[in-house]
Amino acid sequence: MQCSWKAVLLLALASIAIQYTAIRTFTAKSFHSCPIPNPVNCSLSQDADAADRLCDESPTFSYNLSRKTHVLILATTRSGSSFVGQLFNQHFDVFYLFEPLYHVQYTLIPKLTQSKSTTDRRVMLGASRDLLRSLYDCDLYFLENYIKPQPVNHTTDRLFRRGASKALCSPPVCESLGAVDLHLEEGDCVKKCGTLNLTLATESCREHGHVAIKTVRVPEVSDLRALVEDPRLNLKVIQLVRDPRGILASRSETFRDTYRLWRIWDGTGRKPYNLDVTQLTTVCEDFWNSVSTGLNRPPWLKGKYMLVRYEDLARNPMKKTEEIYDFLGIPMDSNVERWIQNNTRGDRSSSKHKYGTVRNSAATAEKWRFRLSYEIVAFTQRACQQVLAQLGYKTAGSEEELKNLSISLVEERDFLPFS
Repeated sequence: MQCSWKAVLLLALASIAIQYTAIRTFTAKSFHSCPIPNPVNCSLSQDADAADRLCDESPTFSYNLSRKTHVLILATTRSGSSFVGQLFNQHFDVFYLFEPLYHVQYTLIPKLTQSKSTTDRRVMLGASRDLLRSLYDCDLYFLENYIKPQPVNHTTDRLFRRGASKALCSPPVCESLGAVDLHLEEGDCVKKCGTLNLTLATESCREHGHVAIKTVRVPEVSDLRALVEDPRLNLKVIQLVRDPRGILASRSETFRDTYRLWRIWDGTGRKPYNLDVTQLTTVCEDFWNSVSTGLNRPPWLKGKYMLVRYEDLARNPMKKTEEIYDFLGIPMDSNVERWIQNNTRGDRSSSKHKYGTVRNSAATAEKWRFRLSYEIVAFTQRACQQVLAQLGYKTAGSEEELKNLSISLVEERDFLPFS
């Protein structure tokens, strides 16, 4: 089939016009990513304008263009996590939340403090990741799915340890506080502020430059991979570890009913036949698996993971805190420095309750040597041999050696962040 030169010319001009229109259309809008609409909520007949509105009206899915630093303190119970949390809670530009995953655990698994079921763990971790992602995006309304009874008009008096968050006890969240209330105890803050308005809390979160969350309810750093790799987040994980012997001593003192059999062994010298050793071995297994992942330096953790030993922080709180903030790329302000100076040199009477943070930090880190019998120390050393060696904790061969070695039970080690 032959074409005249006029037909060829018309085809060429039409092709140029189509390409020009396409280029103009593409460059007229900034390129951005938007999630595919949920088929439950969106019909297939939506036009392009409706899709654009969905992107514009869904800040939850916007990329972290401001590059806020999101911090997760990954720890276990009685490892010094409340102390580390305060290093962020005191920063003027950090919005800090204390254990929001408490609500997930006690809603999904109400009868267990630590579920051993693989299915329960998977459900718990999936819900926890969803909540963390929302909280880092300052969507505090998502918490309402787990607070019981459910908040009314976005207000509640049931947020777990609300008073441990300075941002939730300060304007605009709490307007009733004045300058003289800047250093309120946790319980006094709750009394003065009344119920928590989640709308005001959300606004406060968005006004802060960074968000930090502390949790003891995520076992290993690998459980956080989906969040670390999420391009919408600039998430950095600080894994806090402590000598398992110190953790056991602290838990036995704090959770007296739960650790009753350990205390019987400690007091009588006779090991109960029905002792739940998983209360110890689970800690060591989680530490071993998580730290192994971090120290193996997988690409997805590059620049995102820092390992901190509680004992190092207790001995040199200012120096270690400066290293932490340097890793995060956040300037450490004078409020944090002042808090460290005021809260690491206290005596036994300085801490008003078992979760207090005012104490002699170096003395607290090694106090377990005088709380545990040598038989329990030796048992712990055998059960946790791998992780003790991995983290640089020396073992004691006798009761005399245990009492005399003091803090030198910890080897000098530099766990440099993976950059």
